[in-house]
Amino acid sequence: MYKSLSKDQVTANYSAAKQAYALLGVDTDAVVKAAAAVSISLHCWQGDDVVGFENPDQVLTGGILATGNYPGKARNAEQLRSDLAMAASLIPGAKKVALHGLYAETGSKKVPRDELGPEHFANWISWAQKTKLGLDFNPSFFSHPKADDGTLSAADKSTREFWVRHGIQSRRIAAAMGKATGAPAVNNVWIPDGSKDYPADRLSPRLRLKDSLDAVFAEKFPADHLIDAVECKLFGIGSEAYVVGSHEFYMGYAVQNKVTLTLDMGHFHPTETIADKIPGILPFVPGLMLHVSRGLRWDSDHVVTYNDDVQAVFNEIQRAGAWNRVAVGLDFFDASINRIMAWTIGARSVRKAILGALLEPSGLLRDEEKSGRLGARLALMEELKNLPLGAVYDYLCLSQNVPNGTAWINASDTYEKEVLSKR
Repeated sequence: MYKSLSKDQVTANYSAAKQAYALLGVDTDAVVKAAAAVSISLHCWQGDDVVGFENPDQVLTGGILATGNYPGKARNAEQLRSDLAMAASLIPGAKKVALHGLYAETGSKKVPRDELGPEHFANWISWAQKTKLGLDFNPSFFSHPKADDGTLSAADKSTREFWVRHGIQSRRIAAAMGKATGAPAVNNVWIPDGSKDYPADRLSPRLRLKDSLDAVFAEKFPADHLIDAVECKLFGIGSEAYVVGSHEFYMGYAVQNKVTLTLDMGHFHPTETIADKIPGILPFVPGLMLHVSRGLRWDSDHVVTYNDDVQAVFNEIQRAGAWNRVAVGLDFFDASINRIMAWTIGARSVRKAILGALLEPSGLLRDEEKSGRLGARLALMEELKNLPLGAVYDYLCLSQNVPNGTAWINASDTYEKEVLSKR
């Protein structure tokens, strides 16, 4: 059995850490509250390997691949909600749940994706209200016969119109979720359209995509119900040479149409970090949606761990003072490990990075920079690495009534033994 520090030990360590940060003008009490208030959106598709409820024999297409076959994955909505609730109980701070169109509950009736509506997510909305969780949404433009030759950029007009209708309905679903939960739902548009080899015409699909997006976004919704977002990708399985929805395309569309731009940490070159992009894009778009993942060697989504890349992303948000313009969500799917652990490891790592960023004395760093004391700025950045972030994080966990340290593993193991292993 793993053990956690006692309440007295956590409090004593925090008291010492509080004094250390106070020397740099940081109020850790205020930071702990602020860090817990930043909502992290848990992606439902980690719980069942992106299968959804549309077809139990669903085969992933669209450049998506979940590897592994760890026992205990969710096979219906009730199991998935139970698993999400379990993970949420181990994660400190505010949380939302991100759903895909694939996760509609339509009973015994088969409902085409272009006819899905808020009523098909009524159970999710009711559950979110009861559990005090927010909701985000994603139209599902993949794993469907009509997606084989493109979706919003498809050359075939009837195919394109089908997916436009799905996009329109998805926004209506998301707006209903935002209205019901009292927190705006981010509706994130990502499509897999692309080419395995180099196409002769790169422009025409993008012109069609632009027209389709214009049609999808034509209907207006209150800003406190819905946040529209578009997400780019570098490449996928089967679209190695060309993706219609590239970073340049969506950045241009977001700037021109004033919609949120989604940056996924696994959707760029392996040596590329989205931290550098954040201050370059913020002056031109209303907001950013961050899909936090961990790319390894190629365009892939591994469980988030606390590392320099993740910390750098949230440091940039802190230094830009942009917390009110940035939404945070997880996006990875690992079927090789316990799925509750995957969610929990990822979200706790992101919460730690958010806390680390808020603990940074950004004003002091800027003052040294403005005064030309660049050596002092660099020295301060290095010394900050030695400060007791872990002690403050344990206190944050204590304040949120979740286990600190490794003790949460025990709860996950118990859930696996009593619930997952019996599926």
